[in-house]
Amino acid sequence: MLAEIRATVRKIPKGKVATYGEVARAAGFPGRARQVVWALHHCGPTVPWQRVVGAGGRILLPGENGLEQRLRLKGEGVKFQGDRVMMEEHGHAFKGAKR
Repeated sequence: MLAEIRATVRKIPKGKVATYGEVARAAGFPGRARQVVWALHHCGPTVPWQRVVGAGGRILLPGENGLEQRLRLKGEGVKFQGDRVMMEEHGHAFKGAKR
C-alpha cells in the first residue's frame, strides 16, 4: 500500500494538488484517505507530500507543518482563496479519474 501511495503522489505535477481521497482512489484504495495520511507521514523527503490536501482544498496539517505546506504550495504557484487551494485551477485529475 505504501509503495502505491508514494507512486501516486509522485504523479501530481508541480503547481497541482489532489485530495487525500483522490490519491487513495487513484492508488487503488478507494475510501482509504486516512491510510494516505499515514503513508505521507512515513514517505520521506522524495515524495511531494505538500501536494496532497484535504477535501475542498483545505490544508489539514496543524501549526508549523500547515504553514510549511502552504508556503511550499505558494512557491509552486498554487493560489489560495482564504484558507483553501483554488481547486478549479490547481486540482490534479489522475488519468482515468473524473474530478
